[in-house]
Amino acid sequence: MGPDTANPTLPGSDNGGADRLGSIDTRQDAGGVRLRLAGAWTIASAKALEETLAHEIGREETGPVVLDGSAVERLDTAGAWLIEDARRTLETAGRQVRLDGFDPAQAILMAAVEKIGRTELEPPKSPSIPVRLVNTLGVEAVGLVDDGRALLGTLGEFAVSIGAMLVWRRRMRWPAFVNHIDRAGMQAVPIVALMSFLIGMIIAQQGAFYFRTYGAELFVVDLVGVLVCREIGVLLTAIMVAGRSGSAFTAEIGSMKMREEIDALTVLGVSPADVLIVPRLLALVLVLPILTLVADLSALAGSFVIVVYVVGIPPDTYFVRLQ
Repeated sequence: MGPDTANPTLPGSDNGGADRLGSIDTRQDAGGVRLRLAGAWTIASAKALEETLAHEIGREETGPVVLDGSAVERLDTAGAWLIEDARRTLETAGRQVRLDGFDPAQAILMAAVEKIGRTELEPPKSPSIPVRLVNTLGVEAVGLVDDGRALLGTLGEFAVSIGAMLVWRRRMRWPAFVNHIDRAGMQAVPIVALMSFLIGMIIAQQGAFYFRTYGAELFVVDLVGVLVCREIGVLLTAIMVAGRSGSAFTAEIGSMKMREEIDALTVLGVSPADVLIVPRLLALVLVLPILTLVADLSALAGSFVIVVYVVGIPPDTYFVRLQ
């Protein structure tokens, strides 16, 4: 049984010349109906054979059926499926079906097709709730371990790069460092100042609204000074820098990873940490305190507007209480 590469076929007893197209001859004998299959039952004539076979087995007849393959010259998987489908259709209708006359090679193919056709795949059983819970916890735990390992690896590369730059100053990428100072620091000043100014106004307005009930509007200045200078200023700065610069850095490095630019740096013998991590982190370390100072001053300016022009506290009193 030697299957072809493109379309596996099984030769019959006669294959010396051109194959005859497949055909079906229906005969009635004492044993029932005999469907004599002849010619080439291959994918080339599968469409016509399917229609003819459906017409023959669709007749209103009873009794056993014999599928005679003694005259089949060539048989491939498509033809075997047609014959197997006809047999299952007849058996579903309550008729006895028998295969006869196929040569040994064709009989092996028919047996394989029949086995596959009658095999019912059982749907996978859904695991129980405890099993799913344990599986989910395990997946999450492995994910956390992998993320922690990746984070430690990144921090280790950063520490090694910083140490190397302290020894060899030329490894520092000064143009990239200055560029990131401008992008993460100077270009972030307007949004940080605006948001902090508005937050300072809101804190002062809400504090004055509630303190007025007790006649303690003067303590609004103390409230704003403590909140802004100790907590709100640095918190707002960190959130805005993480949302603005952090997302931009992530998108840039992710795009470089997708386009294999990081792999190219490694191939060239350049440390990705020196080029991508160190300039960005050092720029953030430098600009974050400056942006925090800008946020504090902007929030205090916003509270000054509310306290002086809405609450009615004199400016000199505001600065005295703020000290």
